Amino acid sequence: MCLRTRGGCRPPDFLHANIYTGPIPAERGEGELAMVVGRGETSPLSGPPERGLIPAQNSQRPSACCFCWCCCCSCSCLTVRNEDERRRRRRKRKSQDTKMETIPNCEACTKASPEEMRLWSQSFDKLMRNPAGRNVFREFLRTEYSEENMLFWLACEDLKQEMNKSRVEEKVHSIYEDYISILSPKEVSLDARVREVINKKIHDPTPHTFEDAQLQIYTLMHRDSYPRFLSSNIYRSLIQDSSCSSSES
Repeated sequence: MCLRTRGGCRPPDFLHANIYTGPIPAERGEGELAMVVGRGETSPLSGPPERGLIPAQNSQRPSACCFCWCCCCSCSCLTVRNEDERRRRRRKRKSQDTKMETIPNCEACTKASPEEMRLWSQSFDKLMRNPAGRNVFREFLRTEYSEENMLFWLACEDLKQEMNKSRVEEKVHSIYEDYISILSPKEVSLDARVREVINKKIHDPTPHTFEDAQLQIYTLMHRDSYPRFLSSNIYRSLIQDSSCSSSES
C-alpha cells in the first residue's frame, strides 16, 4: 500500500488505528473514555477488538403491546378464558366423576305460571329472581357444560345468609376449592384482578368474600348464556307448552 504524501498531506494511518497505545490515564472522565473507545483505542482491560466482530445488536423484537391483537403479538393479556374452549374441555371430561353429581338437580319451588315464564324474556334479573326460572336456566347451562356458573352463584347466595363465623370459614374454603381453584373441574372463569381480590379476602373470610367474583359470573351468564337461552329449544318448548295449557283451560 502506498503511503506517500499527496499534496503535502499524509493519508490516514489505517494500519495503526487499533494499536494499543498504553493505559488510559486515570484522570480521564467517563465521557473522555467513551471518546477514546469511539476513536478505536482499546481499553487495557478489554484488549484489542477481534476482527470481523460486529457490534451486538438488539436481535430480540420489542415486547409486543399487551393490547395488540395482531398475529405477531406473542403475549396474552386475556385473563377471562374463552367460554367455548371451556365448554369443549368439559365435554371431554363429562364422563369423569365430579362433585356435581352430589348436587341436587334443581331447587325446591312451585311451578311457574305462563305469565312468569314470559317475564323471563324481559330481563335476566327477573329470570334469576325466580327459583323456577333458575332451574330452567340451569338445565340449559347443563347442556352447554357451564352449569358451574349457576352453582357458584347459588353457593355465594347461600354464603351471604350465613352468620356463624365457623360455618362461614368452612363454606368459604369449600367454595374456593370447588369453584376458584385451578385444579377443580368446576372452576369458573375469573380474571386476574378478581382472583387477587379473593386471595386478599380469604385470609379473613366473611359472607361477602366472593362478592366481586359472583358479580363477574352473573355478568358472564347475562351476556353470554342468557341470549342463547331465550332462543333455545328448552325455553321455546316451555312457552309453547304453557300457551297450550292456557288455551285448553
